[in-house]
Amino acid sequence: MTSQADDITAAPSSVDMDHRIETAVALIRADLCRTMTIAELADRVNLSISHLRHLFKAETGMSPAQYLKAQRLRKAKDLLETTFLSIKEIMRATGASDKSRFAQDFRKAYGLTPTRYREQSRLAVACEPLQIIDE
Repeated sequence: MTSQADDITAAPSSVDMDHRIETAVALIRADLCRTMTIAELADRVNLSISHLRHLFKAETGMSPAQYLKAQRLRKAKDLLETTFLSIKEIMRATGASDKSRFAQDFRKAYGLTPTRYREQSRLAVACEPLQIIDE
């Protein structure tokens, strides 16, 4: 199951991307559970906060905070599709702390609550036809 949110959260192309923004993206993706302030991120890539925000948006189409949220939601989606972790465990693994906010953000991104999304993705897998290849 894919959505527009997958397009948004896909790794930005690093072709011609500013190396400082590549580093910022890598730092964000490396540990989605960690809360890093914009000031810490700017310091890590040797930019002012305003310059980081400007460059990041120009390179990725979103702010660092929006990018982090999108990455967290994408990881949650992947975990819902591929694991039997509880919603609470998935929230923990993605740095979410408020269950209703998590469900609201997930629904906005993927059109379904996390529980419904899991049910739909499991149903889609169960209905895929078996293919036998004659070699």
